[in-house]
Amino acid sequence: MSSIKEKVLIIDYGGQYTHLIARRCRELGAYSEIVDNSLIHELRLSEYSALILSGGPKSVYELGSPQLEPRIIESGVPVLGICYGHQLIANALGGEVVRSPRREYGRTRVIVEEESVLFAGLPREQTVWMSHGDVVVTPPYGFRVVARSEYGLIAAMESTERPVFTVQFHPEVRHTEHGMRMLENFLRRGAGLRERWRPMERILEIIEEVRKSVPETEEVLLGVSGGIDSLTTAAVLHQAIGDRLHTVFVDHGLLRAGETEEVMRVLKSMGLENVHFVDARSRFLEALRGVSDPEEKRKVIGALFIEVFKEIASRIGRVRYIAQGTIYPDRVESGATGKTTSVIKSHHNVGGLPRELGLGLIEPLRDLYKDEVREVARELGLPEWVVRRHPFPGPGLAVRIIGEVTEEKLEVCRKASAIVEEELIRSGLYETVWQAFAVVGDDRWVGVKGDEREEGRVVIVRIVSSEDGMTADWVRLEHETLDRISRRITNEVPSVTMVCYAVSSKPPSTIEPC
Repeated sequence: MSSIKEKVLIIDYGGQYTHLIARRCRELGAYSEIVDNSLIHELRLSEYSALILSGGPKSVYELGSPQLEPRIIESGVPVLGICYGHQLIANALGGEVVRSPRREYGRTRVIVEEESVLFAGLPREQTVWMSHGDVVVTPPYGFRVVARSEYGLIAAMESTERPVFTVQFHPEVRHTEHGMRMLENFLRRGAGLRERWRPMERILEIIEEVRKSVPETEEVLLGVSGGIDSLTTAAVLHQAIGDRLHTVFVDHGLLRAGETEEVMRVLKSMGLENVHFVDARSRFLEALRGVSDPEEKRKVIGALFIEVFKEIASRIGRVRYIAQGTIYPDRVESGATGKTTSVIKSHHNVGGLPRELGLGLIEPLRDLYKDEVREVARELGLPEWVVRRHPFPGPGLAVRIIGEVTEEKLEVCRKASAIVEEELIRSGLYETVWQAFAVVGDDRWVGVKGDEREEGRVVIVRIVSSEDGMTADWVRLEHETLDRISRRITNEVPSVTMVCYAVSSKPPSTIEPC
């Protein structure tokens, strides 16, 4: 069982910023978890030190919209309602919520009218981020209005009888001028949290948990890709069970330039005793021949990985568990949050692992965000290039190739992506962005090379900034850097005649093309 005494529960009502609330709480040193509002009945709310109700797209008076479970307020646990959560509390406790006479979207000025917990130490006037169509016009009995928007609409309320606070705006987004201070005021002043949680504390617990849970006669299998999640998982499990950890590195022919050599070097430097290298390049490329659909490509790759893992497991003979580098955003996006935080589960089908493997699943990083994984990696002594390296998808370059995966397209994608990374490193920008890579498809463009017309491929360069990959914005790269990337790709990758730059954010686009 976790020794974390002070936990914040974020109840998700479908808001686009829900994951940001959890991140901000952790940045403030408060351990936080997200749960779907439909699962509240499964939890003991008394185990949490604070509850935060997220925003959401519905109207509280709309048929079928999520409603407030009475025990959330009755629990006595301090509560903060944000946007939809603000309206939900008002509606449930006898206030009045109506369609707003004036819609407030984006940056909005608010004026603090009374002393309050949330606005303690903050300016009387400040800019916040609004995004709502409904508004509370009459607060519930026992609540006082502490702030209004520049248009006179209720922006924040606080209960005079219990620790319940609500805001119409989003303190979790960066656009809210003093949002972090407001959240900190809620956590420290409103909820009385005192602990300062650190990711490494959870990892030390997990190491002990794995030691106790995996019998000394049994082995653990872990597939490593070279990314920070799987390598950090390897470091954690190696500390827990030593040479009973078997790491499997599969070269599926879909890796970045020089990746095989780099990964093998770092695995050796980590002191791992049982490293299984599998050269399966021809096997994967043959299986992908003629496959164009993105989901089908993922299924083919996933099925082959399973085959390889089964072969290795049967060869070792004592494998009873398989480990994954699953991190918290993976669980948030898949909806696998809120039910349990157990590190070890039996026969769990996550990330394409079929039940037929018959192995227990270990996910040491399942409660951490990417930046927290990086912090843990540094503390465990992983090389700095591993810590700094951009995320890379499990199916590799296959998801950065639109249409059928061919050796020629792989070569174009690999070389062009290497150039993108090299130029960002040269410009000192590599560590300031989340991901940067090249995409290649079947589109052709006529060019002129050496005074001759040549029909070549189109390469799309994708560079995004993000905090955790759940939302992302395209990077406004300097024209000089873009120019160098474009000229190098068209000059150094023979079959390319056109380079384009992707300027769509997530949402509506995803980060990866497939």
